[in-house]
Amino acid sequence: MGQTNPLGKDIIKVETELAGRPLSLEVGRVGFRTSASVLARYGDTVVLGTAMVGDKPVSMDYFPLSVDYEEKMYAAGKVSGSRFIKREGRPSDDAVLLSRLIDRPIRPLWPKGYRHEAQGVTSVLSMDPAFRPDMVALIALSAAFMLSGAPFEGPVAGLRIGLVDDKLTAFPSLEQLEDGALDLVVAGTKDGVMMVEAGASEVTEDQVAEAITFAFEAMQPAIALQEELIKKVGVTKQEYSLNLPDESIQTAVDKWLDGKLGEDLRKPYPERNVLVRQLRDEMHEAFAEQLGDDHALLEDNYDEAFQTALHKDVRKGIVEHSLRPDGRKLTEVRELRSEIGLLPRAHGSSLFTRGLTQAFNIVTLAPLSMVQLVDTMEREGERRYLHHYNAPGYTVGEVRRMGSPGRREIGHGYLAERALTAVLPPEEEFPYMIRTVTEIMSQNGSTSMAATCASVMALLDAGVPLKAPVSGIAMGLMLGDDNKPYVLSDIADAEDFAGDMDFKVTGTAKGITALQMDMKVHGLPVSILKQALEQGRDGRAHILDHMLSVISEPKAMSPYAPRVESMQINPDKIREVIGKGGETIQKITGETGADIDIKDDGIIMIASPDKKSIDAARQWIETIVAEPEVGKIYVDVPVVSVMDFGAFVQIMPGKDGLVHISELSEDRVAKTSDVVKEGDRVTVKLVAVDDRGRLQLSMKAAARELKDKK
Repeated sequence: MGQTNPLGKDIIKVETELAGRPLSLEVGRVGFRTSASVLARYGDTVVLGTAMVGDKPVSMDYFPLSVDYEEKMYAAGKVSGSRFIKREGRPSDDAVLLSRLIDRPIRPLWPKGYRHEAQGVTSVLSMDPAFRPDMVALIALSAAFMLSGAPFEGPVAGLRIGLVDDKLTAFPSLEQLEDGALDLVVAGTKDGVMMVEAGASEVTEDQVAEAITFAFEAMQPAIALQEELIKKVGVTKQEYSLNLPDESIQTAVDKWLDGKLGEDLRKPYPERNVLVRQLRDEMHEAFAEQLGDDHALLEDNYDEAFQTALHKDVRKGIVEHSLRPDGRKLTEVRELRSEIGLLPRAHGSSLFTRGLTQAFNIVTLAPLSMVQLVDTMEREGERRYLHHYNAPGYTVGEVRRMGSPGRREIGHGYLAERALTAVLPPEEEFPYMIRTVTEIMSQNGSTSMAATCASVMALLDAGVPLKAPVSGIAMGLMLGDDNKPYVLSDIADAEDFAGDMDFKVTGTAKGITALQMDMKVHGLPVSILKQALEQGRDGRAHILDHMLSVISEPKAMSPYAPRVESMQINPDKIREVIGKGGETIQKITGETGADIDIKDDGIIMIASPDKKSIDAARQWIETIVAEPEVGKIYVDVPVVSVMDFGAFVQIMPGKDGLVHISELSEDRVAKTSDVVKEGDRVTVKLVAVDDRGRLQLSMKAAARELKDKK
């Protein structure tokens, strides 16, 4: 007999094998008051997926769905490294990015016009360090939404794929992802791919297509397992109504617009946008007399019908005439303009303009001591390269409250950051922390790809020796009535809103470095995705040619950027350089003005805009760590004590040697104090080191050698 929960209901569990490990889904053990809760277990990873769906629709002009990925430090057996905050608080950037990753394949699978509040929360309760738990979370949440009875048209599943030793591998470890050439996430239904995201080291389009196919086929057992669970549990379908435009309003607007769209609006976007606004104002005037004082109805329902008609017109132009809203051909990229070096005090800067989309990028270089420390459920370490992205309301012509970066800003910045990770110079070659910030100046589609292109030019302007330049492009897709695909290069907002896919790809002339695909239809075959990849390669090449015409090689570093030099010391000497309680290194930095970062392997980075500060700090450190060298003359070193048989002299910190009375002078010396006193500065030669490590010094030999050189 099976287990029951406190409500007297059976605890139901189903299990299958996914990519070589058992995957189980369990219902009824926890979460009694949720719409649905599912415990997913894969290896030692356990994730709780909970779905909450409102009983009644709310008055909103969008679908109020939220998806959250909750990191729990206890899941990894860790306590936060912060000395002040030990409980989980604001989500880490990683958690925000994974929330978006899970949201993207789920969001398109709800019916248009559905207005019930829906919330999905995935909580990682136990984490197997052998792989990332994000795709287990996606499976758990998909199952929970399916069991909630809401009109979610899943199930969906996902896999993270790596290229390990040239072999495609599901659920690779973090180390394998970092060392490998590909980190790919694919999510989909049983019928097609819904979402793709990847970071790569210049892999080919064919390799990516092969990996997508591999992932899509390998994830099918997780979809079948959810279907089995749904049959066993049984689901009561939710009653709901859809908030769709009034057909009579749509018919009236379509009739009024007849003959006013099409070729008349196919103009460059600055002109087209003005014409669209004028046309909307004319429509308001035309229907104002019929509606009287009901302005809300005019601005909501009639404006929505107007926008729907515009979208249909965009699709019609592309599918029937292969012409886009601004008159471009399907493969044509908007006009490109770029500048570099606009900000005199910035270490590097660029302005990238593509049509009406404009990205201003600023690069700041800093010593490695400024790296960002990462302490999350999955990761502990450092981030040396950061890309931050900002897009205030004015960039889309709106009045909007300023605030901290949202999920979109974090996601776009991360995509642009990931695009360049594979081409950054190694730390040994370029010992700097790098922060690049994109300030979007104007938005009209594909700002993340503009941010990528702008950052490359700004990095070269700052003197960063990239292994290869990277360009990026956003691709779109329209499916005709016969499901024939029309792939669009460099999509703008009008095509994005009316299209069936949003696809961003970055790469060098050699291959892909980052990829993000989101489907608005219920899955696409890999063959169409491959066509988009190949067309994107040509678009990237066109944009890259433009970028290289502006700057093709790293410039000399700005005089305002810090200079960083490295030196290697014996790791056993690190303690001496730091000193008791950091006393020595604080004294060095305080008196020289240089910034010093010491690695565990004995590499010391010395940074300062002033070369004299670097040289002074280097000399000081060399003095501390230097080993006594037989035959070397030490000039102007102090006498630390005077004895009857000779004097002890400190030739370097912590290194004293004896000058025997017979080695004080060429003349006979009766008393040591006749020649030297404590505190005197003398010149000595190290003539020998005995078996016990004692230093034998000679003032006589030093004087003789210096005299011979003259």
